[in-house]
Amino acid sequence: MNLWQSKFILQGIQEAFVKLNPFTLWRNLVMFIVEIGSIITSIVTIIYIINNQSYSLSLQITLWLWATVLFSNFAEALAEIQGKARAASLRSTRENISATILLDGGKSETVSAALLKRGDVTVINEGEIIPGDGDIIEGTALVDESAITGESAPVIRESGGDRCGVTGGTKLISGKITVKITVNEGESFLDHMIGMVESAKRQKTPNEIALNILLVSLTILFIVVVFTLPAFMRYMGMATGISILMALLVCLMPTTIGALLPAIGIAGMDRLLQHNVVAMSGRAIEASGDVTTVLLDKTGTITLGNRMATEFITAEGTDRNGLMQAALYASIADETPEGRSIVALAKKELKIHGRDIRQPEESRFIPFTPESGMSGIDLKTKKIRKGAYKSIEAYIKKSGGFIPDEIRRTADRIGLEGDTPLVVAENRRAIGLIRLRDVVKLGIALRLAQLRRMGIQSVMITGDNPLTAASIAAEAGVDDFMAQAKPETKLEIIRKYQHQGQLVAMIGDGTNDAPALAQADVAVAMNAGTQAAREAANMIDLDSSPTKLLDIVEIGKEILITRGALTTFSIANDVAKYFAIIPAMFAVKYPHLGILNIMHLASPSSAILSAVIFNALVIPALIPLALRGVKYRVTTVSSLLQKNFFIYGIGGLILPFIGIKLIDLLIALFAMI
Repeated sequence: MNLWQSKFILQGIQEAFVKLNPFTLWRNLVMFIVEIGSIITSIVTIIYIINNQSYSLSLQITLWLWATVLFSNFAEALAEIQGKARAASLRSTRENISATILLDGGKSETVSAALLKRGDVTVINEGEIIPGDGDIIEGTALVDESAITGESAPVIRESGGDRCGVTGGTKLISGKITVKITVNEGESFLDHMIGMVESAKRQKTPNEIALNILLVSLTILFIVVVFTLPAFMRYMGMATGISILMALLVCLMPTTIGALLPAIGIAGMDRLLQHNVVAMSGRAIEASGDVTTVLLDKTGTITLGNRMATEFITAEGTDRNGLMQAALYASIADETPEGRSIVALAKKELKIHGRDIRQPEESRFIPFTPESGMSGIDLKTKKIRKGAYKSIEAYIKKSGGFIPDEIRRTADRIGLEGDTPLVVAENRRAIGLIRLRDVVKLGIALRLAQLRRMGIQSVMITGDNPLTAASIAAEAGVDDFMAQAKPETKLEIIRKYQHQGQLVAMIGDGTNDAPALAQADVAVAMNAGTQAAREAANMIDLDSSPTKLLDIVEIGKEILITRGALTTFSIANDVAKYFAIIPAMFAVKYPHLGILNIMHLASPSSAILSAVIFNALVIPALIPLALRGVKYRVTTVSSLLQKNFFIYGIGGLILPFIGIKLIDLLIALFAMI
């Protein structure tokens, strides 16, 4: 979204004037003091005009003080406009949506989506908009989440497991699903997103509060200095006007960072949302910039979430195509993710399409059940079964057959490699195996390597056996792993790291991850995960991608670095303004102080006015930086501090000298005072 369009500029200007309301502005003490100073100088200027006194300098100081407040309000307004525009876009995704609720007795009723409440069961057909947040309790579907995530590629959502979550406002591309609503109106992720981007509801983070305390302390200090200065000057036989004192106060206070601080926080949250991450807590965003350890659940986070068929292995004397054909028929009635992956692999290997698959005549499908541990089909002349080794072994022995040693040895080898073997049997004979394995998500190894370069340790936690865990850990490139972990184990590990003084991030999507997510400093739940995980987390990844943590950490660091950079720049600015104003105020009485006038400004009045003008103009000049943020680069802390010092420290010291001198030349050229 381009904020520099005329409509946004005009809206920002309008909001800047609205924010002049003292009951709104008092939350930003620095700019509130500037507004009070503007009011005082306005009154003084009016008195000068009524009494026919020279008012040119006082009037110009007044106008630039008001400009300082307006520029600050404009920066905050632009950041808010960015969020409000995104909120309006999100609201549009759920307008005029209806829902079909299942009632007792098999009846149904169509109602507005706004009337849905927790516990309602609704049916969504192909092409319909999903009316509310919930979990799929029946069916599998292809869902278009672009209205929420911005990603054009549809995703698979299915009942059971950790990919059952759906979001209101997304569209069902194919299939039919039954969804149990898990939130009440006003509690959906869409509502959280809208509330997050509308800055009025934004809470300050600890880092921002600490910086505010610093700004307030400096402001109070300079108020005391400025208000005691007239008595000091009278003692020395000098006099100065109220407008000049107000100009001195505004230039001494850290007005630059005070003006831009609200915009930095709001824009940082919006940048997180641009990456399709909803933050339920501002503190979590801050903490993400200091994370030292990240714990990742394996299933659904590092891996795709379901074991997938990757290989057909034939027994001696078995035709490969015959094995694949048998596996295909045995899996047609298997609605588990593993069963569907076998059908997909067989279709690919046999080079056939779904329309070419037909149920043979006089056949009966045997669906998969947890009790039998297998699925299959009964044909005229043969019975085909596919399932776990022990299930098929028991089935064959019951029929009077046996499993060859080579099948047993191959199954053991697949298990030792961390994968899962399924055996395919035809009548009383095992004809081959299917290798199932957890598929690591694309790009996860690269992203974890980037986290490592940032000094963040990655730890995979899983309930799987050590062999499977070691295999996945090696492929994904995690720094460490823990196998056979129970929910309480995950919780203990997080507490252990936190006790060592580390900030811990946890990524998960299952109900068993909820306790650990609730304990973690930064808790990221996959949007496709269970409701329990989403409720326990303080961030929701709408793309359900664990690699998103890198973006979250970078944005957290960008917010911290941007605040530090602009604070450094603001303080360095003040040094140059001292050299402009202090010599101008005292050089008339004490000419030898003129040596401090290193900028050789034209006159005391032009020096003061130049400093006030520069102080006002630097705020809008830095608005793009505040909204965009200082880009984070992977580097050492010392290197980062040196870069910050040279660019924003020395740069912030030199720029005001140049800017104030140029403004002074223009004031003298046009005889403005």
